[in-house]
Amino acid sequence: MSYTPSTPSDLIAARRTVLKPNQGHWLNVDTYMLRLLAKPLMVSLAVVMSALLLERLVRLFELLAERGGGAGMVFAMAANLIPHYLGLALPAAFCFSMLSVILRMCAENEMDALEGSGLSIQRIAVPYIGVGVILAMISVALFGYVQPYSRYAFSAIKHALINSPWDAQVIPGTFIDTGNGMRLSALEVGPEGRKLKSVFVFQVTPDENGEKTVETAITARTGELIAHKEASKLVLSLKDGITMPTTKDGSTTALGFGSLDVSRDYSADAPIFRPRGLSEREMTLDELWNEAAMPGPADRRARLKSEFHARLVRGLSLIFLPMLAIPMGLSAKRTPRWESIALTGVIIIAYHQSIQLLEGFGDLQIIDPGPALWGLGAAFGLFCSWLFFNTKGQGMGMPLRNVFKLFDVVARGIRTLIPKRFRADEAGPSR
Repeated sequence: MSYTPSTPSDLIAARRTVLKPNQGHWLNVDTYMLRLLAKPLMVSLAVVMSALLLERLVRLFELLAERGGGAGMVFAMAANLIPHYLGLALPAAFCFSMLSVILRMCAENEMDALEGSGLSIQRIAVPYIGVGVILAMISVALFGYVQPYSRYAFSAIKHALINSPWDAQVIPGTFIDTGNGMRLSALEVGPEGRKLKSVFVFQVTPDENGEKTVETAITARTGELIAHKEASKLVLSLKDGITMPTTKDGSTTALGFGSLDVSRDYSADAPIFRPRGLSEREMTLDELWNEAAMPGPADRRARLKSEFHARLVRGLSLIFLPMLAIPMGLSAKRTPRWESIALTGVIIIAYHQSIQLLEGFGDLQIIDPGPALWGLGAAFGLFCSWLFFNTKGQGMGMPLRNVFKLFDVVARGIRTLIPKRFRADEAGPSR
């Protein structure tokens, strides 16, 4: 009866009884490593995506309250933001999920079990490198083909929300832009949304000669909105109020009225949205490549090239993230965890900002974006590979050990600046 260890900790015991572990043991370790990664990766993506989407949803609902419309349009816009935010969140979530897995395995001595059973650090990383290759292909597909369409769909829905025909209904306590320089608010609104009480209107119109702009504030006890779609007119019928026009020279008059009708042009049809592709960010990789090869303005071609190469470099960089995260996690065996996490974050942020910087220089035609961006990507890949293949084990052969020593010196220096009474409080009560 054969024995197959179920966890890495069992591999040491297995080696005592089996001189040469079979291939099934390694496959079992790969499966175990992937199971460890799945949960933190999903949780990280869910947390980051939720935070990004909730922040944007707040702004979209503010736009909805101002312009009117259905909540379904807001959720449709949020759904089209998912590919964009997923592309942003995927590299960081993948990297820090691997880092958390390695840190946990080091703390629980599971990495000792794997190394003791004959597995090298490079062999342990194989399943994560495979995941990196898969996520790189997904990222290229997101950046290259999904995001352009979702970005255009988001812009189209937002255009429809902003420019959709107003249904001549008012939300209590909310300023509504009725178009043609008029904004309207009412403290009380009837069930149908058109019978108003405590009305305030602010409108901007040119004077009779078209030379000065007249800003008029109107208050009224009651009002009613009447939309004449056939005549393309919107009429606001006000009762018992005061109108106060103010010209550019600052002169203001106040006139009372018993009834006043304010009319504006009213269109029941929204303007047609522009076609996709006018912005390079709404073009697929194929479209970017083909249009960049065609004659045209130099600045336009430079933006197309920058966008094309930046998308590919960002996507393919995920292949090298396991080669960065695993050595950083292993270094925590001899150093505080926060140092590895902080240094990894600095490297990821610096790399991302460098891509954006070179892309901007390419847009301005200061550099050739192709060689510059691919050179940066190659430098990042070589750095991660050097770090990965020169890491021999936990805390051993760590290429960045001098950097962590510098972190220790800085941390000790900061600690000496903290008064002793606070340090004693941090240590907790003595026993």
